[in-house]
Amino acid sequence: MTTKRKVILDCDPGQDDAVAILLALASTEIELLAITAVAGNIGIGKTSLNARAVVELAGAETPVYAGCPRPLVRDPVDAAHIHGDSGIDGATLKPPVRPLAAGHAVDFIRDTVRAQPDGEITLVAIGPLTNLAAVLIQAPDVARRVREIVLMGGAIGLGNTTPAAEFNIYADPHAAHVVFTSGARIVMTPLELTHQVLATQDRIQAIRALGSEPARQIAGILDAYPKTTHFGATGGPLHDPCAVAWLLWPELMGGKECRVEIEMSSGPSLGRTVIEWRRQKREANALVLEQVDHATLFQRLIERFAIFR
Repeated sequence: MTTKRKVILDCDPGQDDAVAILLALASTEIELLAITAVAGNIGIGKTSLNARAVVELAGAETPVYAGCPRPLVRDPVDAAHIHGDSGIDGATLKPPVRPLAAGHAVDFIRDTVRAQPDGEITLVAIGPLTNLAAVLIQAPDVARRVREIVLMGGAIGLGNTTPAAEFNIYADPHAAHVVFTSGARIVMTPLELTHQVLATQDRIQAIRALGSEPARQIAGILDAYPKTTHFGATGGPLHDPCAVAWLLWPELMGGKECRVEIEMSSGPSLGRTVIEWRRQKREANALVLEQVDHATLFQRLIERFAIFR
């Protein structure tokens, strides 16, 4: 990349969100305009506090805006049983000094996109899509003004919160429907990709060995994160950092353009991402990523985190 990509990072920190924030802040290719917090892994009070704490851990001054405190329609759900009562199990972060930025996240996203030339802003969404949906409901023109929306969410097959659904989509399926039908260019990093990027013990130790306070906190988070096994390796899947990594190293990932629909009816399939993966009968609305060179990606993550001192 020859020029910095202007990014607004919408998130619900969240252990893997914290790692994604640090990756964005460590990357000179990214101009992180702001972080916008949404309720998801934990409530909005803690996600907005955690985002500020992570920014200060990195020694940065990126503004953090608080956004929507609940889904558009459905009853709120969270993932505190995964991420802990603080939202960032495994980390011992100092309370943030800087206050929240004045104003609502939805207003900031809408006004910032409109103030920039078309195609300047990339929205990276690694939590429930409530904030983005609220923007697109208020201001449908934002869909054509953004460069793209890169999101972590959904699955080609099975979910991780229910048999059908991944958490970010399940937490606000109606918001996901708004985003996927908005006409914006969408890049989707589903579970099939993120489950390949595992924080194995060797990789965690390599991060810890960097010696900085951010590296120590990242290692603590990854130690505490629930583990899974993929292709014989065991570790915590780095879901959210994969969306940021797409901005940095898209050559490490592959997929195909597909039609993605969101199941919004109540019942066991609520939140399912229905993807025309094999038979393409309708116009595609997202690039769905499936393949990743996980070894190279993780090596680059470790090298990138070495920037912190």
